[in-house]
Amino acid sequence: MIAGELKNKVDKLWEMFWTGGVVNPLDVIEQITYLMFIRDLDDMDRIKEKECNMLDLTHTSIFPADSRQFRWSVFKDLPAASMYEIIQSRVFPFIKTLHADENSTYSKYMSDAIFKIPTPQLLEKIVTSIDELNVKDKDMRGDLYEYLLSKIATAGTNGQFRTPRHIIRMMVEMLALTPDDIICDPACGTSGFLVNAAVYLKNTYGIDLLMNEKNKDHYNNDMFHGYDMDRTMLRIGAMNMMTHGIKNPNIEYRDSLSDLNTDTGKFTKILANPPFKGSLDADIVSTDLLKVTKTKKTELLFLALFLRMLRVGGRCASIVPDGVLFGSSTAHKAIRKEIIERHRLEAIISMPSGVFKPYAGVSTAVIVFTKTNHGGTDKVWFYDMQSDGFSLDDKRVSVEQNDIPDIIARFKNLTAEADRERTEQSFLVPKSEIVDNGYDLSINKYKRSNYVEEVYPMPSEILAEINELESEIQGGLRELGAMLNG
Repeated sequence: MIAGELKNKVDKLWEMFWTGGVVNPLDVIEQITYLMFIRDLDDMDRIKEKECNMLDLTHTSIFPADSRQFRWSVFKDLPAASMYEIIQSRVFPFIKTLHADENSTYSKYMSDAIFKIPTPQLLEKIVTSIDELNVKDKDMRGDLYEYLLSKIATAGTNGQFRTPRHIIRMMVEMLALTPDDIICDPACGTSGFLVNAAVYLKNTYGIDLLMNEKNKDHYNNDMFHGYDMDRTMLRIGAMNMMTHGIKNPNIEYRDSLSDLNTDTGKFTKILANPPFKGSLDADIVSTDLLKVTKTKKTELLFLALFLRMLRVGGRCASIVPDGVLFGSSTAHKAIRKEIIERHRLEAIISMPSGVFKPYAGVSTAVIVFTKTNHGGTDKVWFYDMQSDGFSLDDKRVSVEQNDIPDIIARFKNLTAEADRERTEQSFLVPKSEIVDNGYDLSINKYKRSNYVEEVYPMPSEILAEINELESEIQGGLRELGAMLNG
């Protein structure tokens, strides 16, 4: 995460937007994204020009011959009014036309860019501030973008909210990704799961991932897939991926639950925090999903969707609201039975309700399963997370207690969990017991409390202590009275 001088500069840049009247966090991130993109266009074009000159090749600039003022290096030094006119009426229309240019990786995400900076004076200050941000390094650029995204503090209208990055990293590590994986988040938002998957793969496989041409090409073009129905989040998510070094992420506008999404048996890993809130019109939901669980509840339909989208042997880690685990409706029981009987349910990690504060106070869990089409659930691992390393109030400050390292270590060695008691934080439950309980996956159904016998004094002893205290009080009052009267 960024710190020090760079963090201070970003905070000041954010404050410029706020005091200038641009108060929607998504609008702020979008406008910063566009301006950074415009700066990158100039940088990339000048680098290509130098390379062509060194190799004695002809350079064809991305900028039209008569459009020198479109360049960041030129308009940044112009007076505020001139800069504003050029960017608003010429540069923004120009970047919208770049989607046909195959050499511009970012361009297809800019086709519906809208300029929202209200005044020339504000634009001049913002351009100067962005120009001073030294974030040429991809890792630094990624950290900058993550910091900007951390400022989104409002829940979405459809039940989306930003997933804490440490929870995402835990889920990524539990799935043990490999360079051959094809990874999808069907409700990707700002692409947090995909970004952290990319970071995990780079840190784990390093040279073998980025120096092997086959792996590198797969990593840049075919590995990461994300769908969303919010075009603003989609654009921010795509830019988030690209600022983390993914050259051509497959981030698309798509209603994942509709008939328009035909993905079947395509992905080896799915990581997601799908929207929980509200219901859908059953007429637009794919009939394949309704066959598994006849419902309008998105949290149940997404689980059915994950099963369809995964290849046989593919694995999923998803956040679900607690109601999915113990809901008594026919649809709730149907999806749990489907996962347990026809596939292999691996783990349920129950999380405290404060994990998603200040965005939401819902109680959630992480469910991990493998698609098999022929069963395989033997024992299910349950973990009762008490702390995620942060306080569970709205402030979410760092605390010493953190169960996440223990969760990851124990999940990677489940054979050692066989002898754990039900009174402990984690334990295994046989499938037969879960079936007998109507496929209930609530940890409270199986966890046992460790009662400690409390020994209380006899009533006569308590009464004697009260009389003794009363006697002392009366004695003190008599002494005080004597002093006042003397």
